[in-house]
Amino acid sequence: MPWTPGRYPPAMRRLEPLVRLKAISIANALLEEGLPEGQCIRIGIAKAREWALRHQAELSRATQRF
Repeated sequence: MPWTPGRYPPAMRRLEPLVRLKAISIANALLEEGLPEGQCIRIGIAKAREWALRHQAELSRATQRF
């Protein structure tokens, strides 16, 4: 079952909101490809963190709006 911003794995709970959205998106795409849920979650979180590091300046501006 795909994850949503309101229903996501507990492992994503401590991610920043924008990073969590990215992790959810990545994990859902991997889930559609047939990977096991646990692997989708781990890869989604890791790739979302990498994405956040590459886009750190943009994220800091976006989180200031919240």
